[in-house]
Amino acid sequence: MKAIVRRTAAGLGLALIAATAGAAPAAAATYGGQCGSGYGVVNQAAVPGGTVFLTYNSSTRKNCAVTIRSAPGAAMNMDVALKRSNSTAWQTDPGNWTQYAGPVHLSAAGQCVDWGGAIGDDWIVRTGTNCG
Repeated sequence: MKAIVRRTAAGLGLALIAATAGAAPAAAATYGGQCGSGYGVVNQAAVPGGTVFLTYNSSTRKNCAVTIRSAPGAAMNMDVALKRSNSTAWQTDPGNWTQYAGPVHLSAAGQCVDWGGAIGDDWIVRTGTNCG
């Protein structure tokens, strides 16, 4: 009887681990300095397959955005976009990329920015953020 209980408990434990592993969210991408020296992350947004990062350099007073995949691989459609909220002119970097789209830089000191990015057909956009 004890052997059956142990096997059943072990089987349930493996089933629970397998179910939990399958339900785990995808790993987030990590910012790796793609915008250049002096830029620090001030905002980020998850997009399926990665993360869009908004960075700022207080010395140059410029923003920068980059879309980074969680797991680099074969080239695929990606984009990153950045603009002043009061403008219609987006700075973008569309293409087929293996690791990241961008960086795109923009002077927007004292103004709000709109930013976002895409991996495959999935877009995320944030508007009117990081004002100042």
